[in-house]
Amino acid sequence: MGLFTKKPIDVLLAEASEEGSHSLKRGLGAFNLTTLGIGSVIGAGIFVLTGQAAAQHAGPAIVLSYVLGGIVCAFAALCYAELSAMIPVSGSAYTYAYATLGEFVAWLIAWDLIVEYLFAASTVSVGWSGYFVGAMKDLGIHIPAIFTDAPFKAGEGYHLIATGAVLNVPAVLVLLFTAGILIMGITQSAIFNNVVVMIKVGVVLLVIAFGFAHIHPANWHPFIPPVETDPVTHATKYGLPGIFTAAGVIFFAYIGFETISTAGQEAINPQKNMPIGIIAALVICTTLYLLMCLVITGMLPFRELDVPAPVYTAVDAIGPSLAWLKPVVTWGAMIGLFSTMLSLLYGQSRIFYAMGRDGLLPGLFAKVHSKRRTPWAGTLITAAAAALMGGLFPIGLLGELVSVGTLLAFSLICAGVVYLRIKEPDMERPFKTPYWKVIAPLGVVSCLYLVMSLPMATFMRLFVWMIVGLVVYFGYARKHAKYQGQVLPAE
Repeated sequence: MGLFTKKPIDVLLAEASEEGSHSLKRGLGAFNLTTLGIGSVIGAGIFVLTGQAAAQHAGPAIVLSYVLGGIVCAFAALCYAELSAMIPVSGSAYTYAYATLGEFVAWLIAWDLIVEYLFAASTVSVGWSGYFVGAMKDLGIHIPAIFTDAPFKAGEGYHLIATGAVLNVPAVLVLLFTAGILIMGITQSAIFNNVVVMIKVGVVLLVIAFGFAHIHPANWHPFIPPVETDPVTHATKYGLPGIFTAAGVIFFAYIGFETISTAGQEAINPQKNMPIGIIAALVICTTLYLLMCLVITGMLPFRELDVPAPVYTAVDAIGPSLAWLKPVVTWGAMIGLFSTMLSLLYGQSRIFYAMGRDGLLPGLFAKVHSKRRTPWAGTLITAAAAALMGGLFPIGLLGELVSVGTLLAFSLICAGVVYLRIKEPDMERPFKTPYWKVIAPLGVVSCLYLVMSLPMATFMRLFVWMIVGLVVYFGYARKHAKYQGQVLPAE
């Protein structure tokens, strides 16, 4: 059979209706799905990368970067909503691609999604570590930098430079603890996540409300800083190009709504509740992002936000009047970032579960705990891999890789909607993307445009990652694919 063998949609739907001790448990309603999305979205993007992207790329115009990212995300969100209602199974973009574009494209998307979820979890763990170190310092506990910094940082071009640190230990431990929560069960995980999400949204609202009173409008001028060129590398930053570069870099902060689509097999009434969760999470989080961008760039000059904990730094700069808010921000960010890691590890483990069931990965990834009905082995492997990367590499390097993986996956999802609308116009669609002839193609074009705005070094690292993916596909996955020879190849 060809590389573009498709998995029949009726098989997918049959898998979605499975019940029993070896299948996933349905326990997520519309509220739980929305908080799952918010839990993933509101995290490193708002507490960490917002300040860093403003300092390194866009200045106060980081607000426009988030507007641009939100618009692009809206195109992808509507396409995800349509496909998640049509094919409510675990696996997200990977599963949709397998049913529409074929096995090889599904594998490429899955390999991209590993960059998206696994590297994102690593990125967030590094951000969490920064806030944890700050919290311990406030309590008079000093943790040596060799155990809290990454052993490597990005150097000139495509090189990594040793920093002298041993391992970012807090980043490693928090990911392993998160895996334990997920393995306990979907109901327990959902309750835990709901509580944590409410805490961190409350913290964000506190910073926005009290921060607005301490804004210095002069910090917003010029709103779009003039273009600057590095005399050594000749790289440029700020200006209009900086806005687009920042939009690409921070785009991973929006992947939360996509995490909802990995929960299709654990959602109650997924045809109705998944579109609600996807769209609601995107609207709520975009609003919070824009307000937070305005506040922290107004409280502190944007060049001073290039730190591991920029929100804390902005609040700290105000002085005694907001001293009470510093521990709230620190502990709120730690709790909030924890729920982000929970959502990301959840999403990646469910994608691995779907791939293991299809034979593209070893069956261990699809192994479900008979009592807790969670993919425990895949969750542990996911957490261990994320912990390794979070312990070794800096947040900026990881964040850029996450963005390119996310954008490529989103573009293929939008292409999948176009394909199904043309090839399968009569399929039942509980939710339909409005004006799909405009929105889906715009989703493809806008995602690819943001991909091209990312730093060149990111593409080189992605190229290496994709080469590894092709080796794994042709060396293992292609030979073990469950549906090879059972269905007709795509035309």
